[in-house]
Amino acid sequence: MKSLKWAALTAVVALTACTQETQNQIGRSVQNWTGTNGVLEVYAGQVLVKRFLQVDKLSTAYGTNDKEARPYRFGNGRIDLNLNGKVDPGENKVYFEFSDYSTNYIFYEAP
Repeated sequence: MKSLKWAALTAVVALTACTQETQNQIGRSVQNWTGTNGVLEVYAGQVLVKRFLQVDKLSTAYGTNDKEARPYRFGNGRIDLNLNGKVDPGENKVYFEFSDYSTNYIFYEAP
């Protein structure tokens, strides 16, 4: 029991010593393993223009040679063509990308 407490304490100390980006990457790897049921909504001003359902994750693009983060994210999900919040026949799984600079979006886990 004592060794379990030390292992937990060591893990907490190690995690808090990581940079925010490293913590995010650890969190994404756990999320990738466990999966989520995310919803991505894209807005033009205050108007909802696109919705993707059953999104398992959003990923940050990285350069092939320089390994630098790119200013866009990407993922896969089912497109909600009629914006009714549920997957209907014909609403297929699609790949999407969006800019971190100019896209107003909200990503959340489906209730």
